[in-house]
Amino acid sequence: MRARPGAPTGRRAGGMNDTIFGRYQNQMAVSAAEVKELREKTGAGMLDCKKALEEANGDMARAMEILREKGLAAAAKKAGRITTEGLVESYIHGGGRIGVLVEVNCETDFVAKTDQFREFVRDIAMHIAASNPKYIRREDVPQEELDKEREILRAQALNEGKPEKVVDKIVEGRIAKYYEENCLLEQPFVKDPDKTVQELLNEKISTIGENIAIRRFARFELGEGLEKKQDNFVEEVMAQVKK
Repeated sequence: MRARPGAPTGRRAGGMNDTIFGRYQNQMAVSAAEVKELREKTGAGMLDCKKALEEANGDMARAMEILREKGLAAAAKKAGRITTEGLVESYIHGGGRIGVLVEVNCETDFVAKTDQFREFVRDIAMHIAASNPKYIRREDVPQEELDKEREILRAQALNEGKPEKVVDKIVEGRIAKYYEENCLLEQPFVKDPDKTVQELLNEKISTIGENIAIRRFARFELGEGLEKKQDNFVEEVMAQVKK
């Protein structure tokens, strides 16, 4: 039996749904070529470019605007500048229970003496005291440590009964979480967990107008390595900040 003119058939309706779904997928999918193009135009990191394109549904111009809004493009353009000035800041918490030394570099002595730069360095020292990162960036993690972590995570996934074919994806997802927990620049900023320390750094580079680099840090905790009561130092530090 022929369908009434203008009446949607099941096939046509299904095709329409497929078209809509495909269009939605196309909006969300970001190709490596697009990420590369945006990176070449802005100098921002690959992951930042991918996130910006996804947020912009593949619109290159909008993705560039998003990067500029977040200060990422400006930060990337300044990344090659030499930073030989700066500040070494100390932060002592809990009456001497935790101590941090951090060196943060900038381009000029003038910026190093500004209140904005000094406040940023102190915030970084306080964050290190609270969040206890082991490294500054993921590239600093020794390969042998990564290999060992992947081996442990793979065994965990298999013991959980995960299918062999998806174990590698699960491991990489948990490695990303490992970076977030252990690498300073990827940790949520303790005073504003909605942004990472890297995003905070990019904002400061954009507003101050100079390249800024967190060069090194050392964190000391009283009785470190000895068996002792576990305290929530994030809550303690934040309580102290709010006073």
